[in-house]
Amino acid sequence: MGLADASGPRDTQALLSATQAMELRRRDYHMERPLLNQEHLEELGRWGSAPRTHQWRTWLQCSRAQAYALLLQHLPVLVWLPRYPVRDWLLGDLLSGLSVAIMQLPQGLAYALLAGLPPVFGLYSSFYPVFIYFLFGTSRHISVATPGPLPLLTAPGRPTGGAGPDPLRLRGHLPVRTSCPRLYHSCSCAGLRLTAQVCVWPPSEQPLWATVPHLLLEVCWKLPQSKVGTVVTAAVAGVVLVVVKLLNDKLQQQLPMPIPGELLTLIGATGISYGMGLKHRFEVDVVGNIPAGLVPPVAPNTKLFSKLVGSAFTIAVVGFAIAISLGKIFALRHGYRVDSNQELVALGLSNLIGGIFQCFPVSCSMSRSLVQESTGGNSQVAGAISSLFILLIIVKLGKLFHDLPKAVLAAIIIVNLKGMLRQLSDMRSLWKANRADLLIWLVTFTATILLNLDLGLVVAVIFSLLLVVVRTQMPHYSVLGQVPDTDIYRDVAEYSEAKEVPGVKVFRSSATVYFANAEFYSDALKQRCGVDVDFLISQKKKLLKKQEQLKLKQLQKEEKLQKQAASSKGASVSINVNTSLEDMRSNNVEDCKMMQVSSGDKMEDATANGQEDSKAPDGSTLKALGLPQPDFHSLILDLGALSFVDTVCLKSLKNIFHDFREIEVEVYMAACHSPVVSQLEAGHFFDASITKKHLFASVHDAVTFALQHPRPVPDSPVSVTRL
Repeated sequence: MGLADASGPRDTQALLSATQAMELRRRDYHMERPLLNQEHLEELGRWGSAPRTHQWRTWLQCSRAQAYALLLQHLPVLVWLPRYPVRDWLLGDLLSGLSVAIMQLPQGLAYALLAGLPPVFGLYSSFYPVFIYFLFGTSRHISVATPGPLPLLTAPGRPTGGAGPDPLRLRGHLPVRTSCPRLYHSCSCAGLRLTAQVCVWPPSEQPLWATVPHLLLEVCWKLPQSKVGTVVTAAVAGVVLVVVKLLNDKLQQQLPMPIPGELLTLIGATGISYGMGLKHRFEVDVVGNIPAGLVPPVAPNTKLFSKLVGSAFTIAVVGFAIAISLGKIFALRHGYRVDSNQELVALGLSNLIGGIFQCFPVSCSMSRSLVQESTGGNSQVAGAISSLFILLIIVKLGKLFHDLPKAVLAAIIIVNLKGMLRQLSDMRSLWKANRADLLIWLVTFTATILLNLDLGLVVAVIFSLLLVVVRTQMPHYSVLGQVPDTDIYRDVAEYSEAKEVPGVKVFRSSATVYFANAEFYSDALKQRCGVDVDFLISQKKKLLKKQEQLKLKQLQKEEKLQKQAASSKGASVSINVNTSLEDMRSNNVEDCKMMQVSSGDKMEDATANGQEDSKAPDGSTLKALGLPQPDFHSLILDLGALSFVDTVCLKSLKNIFHDFREIEVEVYMAACHSPVVSQLEAGHFFDASITKKHLFASVHDAVTFALQHPRPVPDSPVSVTRL
């Protein structure tokens, strides 16, 4: 009965879905519709501004459900861990966690030494941040650790003293949001600097602004001081690591998990160093004592904030860019979503809490993330297992690596830079795919080599922003034609079958119009239309000015003739001065009457002439002035690419209306998005001369209307004031 009752609602829902599907099939979405300008579209769709949502009000509201939702949002482990499929995922996460821990152990020790810190701090950085990310992260596959570029930013300025690490080297992490995945590739040029940094060992009194040429010169300068035992140890370890990596690449399909070459090299080198006494016999530096146990938390020194804020900002940008790039790659590959905001919180907390426990900055390691994925890792349970394995080494097994040669750790770093240095080959693919990205790559590489990673990153970001502005100033401008038997319009230069509509020009830009490219938009429009608009307007103004001057001279000539006629009549009257007074008096009245009659006749003649002039045909048209007329009567601006408009764009559009109306071409706009229409209204773009009847829902609507009305819209003036 229970199963029958449960199947009832399912059958009903399935029947309802089938009914809706049949109803959709019956509908005919092809319909004939009238032309729609913006005014008609707003009436038909009952358009109105979207209601404003006051987000801060919801933030201030507090309830039990909202607090629980906020907890689940910022602590994702409470969401996915209760649903964890133990049977399907636990074995893969266990093997993956152990594999990653085997890699983290030697790399953590190596990067700690590179940063000028005691080796145990590398182990701390492989435990605390990894476990914190297990609680707060949203990516299931990335492995939190110290990637290659970050040790450069924590590199020493002087050798480590015996009193503990220099606080200036324990750089903090400031959470900074960025959306530049290409920054990860820009970090590849840090490989040369890392190589030079490792070769200069032990670290000398180097300024933090030391560039790669400076470091390479120091390498050459210190070559005579090299110790044969250290060089041989590093060379042998490097060869073994390279051979193991080549075997892993070649036998990738046959091996259930990669051969842990770094761990085997570390164990073998420690045994050989202990058995042969490399430190005493060949003066090979070893790691030394690694204290067992965890250190107590230490509050940060606020006096150092001003000195570290610049480096912290750089570390934050580089670290987050690497993590979010790899996180999204894995999420896309395995079909889940990574929350960028929560990733920023997770990385920030990992570094914040890790910094309290003497860890150096961490982000996402590409090599360990790939190992975590390829060995069967399915969730951050693998990260938790690897962190617990590192904790076991910190508490119990750290003393076993007392005789580990530092040269082996240096070899591990240099060999792991192979992937970063291999990205130099990206130049060939970028040349074919996107030369703008290649230019950014070259600028970033050069700046990093010559100016150091901090300044190189700043130069890269600034150059990228400038390049975006430059690219928006050079969009693709096109004149559109109609694809036969469709309402689709495409670039006539790209589509051979697309033909321009006779009498109508359709113009489109591939980028939004704003202050940086508004002038280029206007110039490109006038050029693509094939009409020298500015020349026609200037010639028209000159001819109209000449006409006004001729009319003015004609009026002045008529006034002069009238004055001469009046003066000659006055002279004829003065000839009869010697006549008798009685005759003059008798004739005076008659003369006055005659003058009144003659002046009245002249007034009537002047009025008649004025009326005839007013009824005369308009002489201000291009044809009447003898100027060439454009071969089109309507211009349509396809504004579908506009995402916003500013005041410069508004003025530019108004000027386009004014200029083309001066040469007797009516202008229309089409395909504006609703937010752009709202911004046009807010900027008082629409007025008595440019109404919403000039804005159409689509290009085809505008073309059809222009063909039906080859002259300007009757209810709107011909010209507007130029801004």
